[in-house]
Amino acid sequence: MSIDVQQPRSSDLVTDRIQIGGVAGGAFEAGFSYRIHEGHDEVTGSFLSGDGAGGHGQFQVTANVAGAAFSLPQLFVEVFHVSPKDGAELDKVVVPVLLGRIIIPGYRNYLEHTVAPGETLWAISTRYYGNGNFYHRLVAANPQTITNPNVIHPGDLIRVPQA
Repeated sequence: MSIDVQQPRSSDLVTDRIQIGGVAGGAFEAGFSYRIHEGHDEVTGSFLSGDGAGGHGQFQVTANVAGAAFSLPQLFVEVFHVSPKDGAELDKVVVPVLLGRIIIPGYRNYLEHTVAPGETLWAISTRYYGNGNFYHRLVAANPQTITNPNVIHPGDLIRVPQA
């Protein structure tokens, strides 16, 4: 039994319609479940993959989280199958993602910006948002690149969320 989640990837910026895809198989009656949560509210669903007799197959589902009362930008996408014996969640894969609408209202996509020598987050925020005070959007959208908002490096690739 195995689950390989290929979409989304860790730290992807996602919209309210989260695409979950990959390859899975070996589960009882080919049934799998997903859960998207932030630790409080959650969205759940299920799908079939494989043939229920050990075979593996591709899966792709769209989870609509627009109605969820998420308030934190980091969500966790979990994919697993349930044990028919005791209801345990087996082979769970957890992918942390970032919900764009929490970072910028009306989020739809992002641009990529390569940091030039001497640039600051304030200057980049002013360029894209017309106001340096929105630099926190850049920090929230780039947790793996920007670990300290006072330190960015030339050549860093920064995602700039757009509404």
